[in-house]
Amino acid sequence: MSMSYEQRKALLESRLKPSRFRHSLGVADTAAFLAERFGVDVEQARLAGLLHDCAREFPNDAMMAEADQRHIAYGPVERAMPLLLHAYLGAARVRECYEVEDDAICQAIYRHTVGAPQMTRLDKIIWFADMIEPNREYPEVEMLRKLSQEASLDEMLLVGLTESIKFVCQKGTMLHPSTISARNELLLKGVTSPV
Repeated sequence: MSMSYEQRKALLESRLKPSRFRHSLGVADTAAFLAERFGVDVEQARLAGLLHDCAREFPNDAMMAEADQRHIAYGPVERAMPLLLHAYLGAARVRECYEVEDDAICQAIYRHTVGAPQMTRLDKIIWFADMIEPNREYPEVEMLRKLSQEASLDEMLLVGLTESIKFVCQKGTMLHPSTISARNELLLKGVTSPV
């Protein structure tokens, strides 16, 4: 018998800093709201949201070693910015520690930081929920939260990816090729920005 949601939540709380755990609860609730809105399995979304940052228990400087130990492939962008590896590690950790065998949940966690082309609805929900959960504070967050109630899932994702790319460029750090591919794919499908 696998762990219950409450057992997983208690284990996660014991492994994360309080602020990161609060963020995880916020993503779980936001993911559940979005899943209901878009006809995706609510419990699946809630669990993926809860556990999306489970690998943040590791310090940044340990991420590459943890990924190497699990034979997780990564490229030069992750090598330069090891924090990005927490998404890939998280997809492994949910199986190792939290008794999650659902491939869709693992994939959503794997993709929640930089996105990917051909994202599923669950992938998109976790990616966007991470961006707008109630504890997030940045200038565009209210506009993005409004979109979560009005726009289509792809429209929300397009605006979110665009804002994410702008933010990364303003910081002067590297853009991940998966983020660019995810945005380009939406544009090639004819998705347009509602803002």
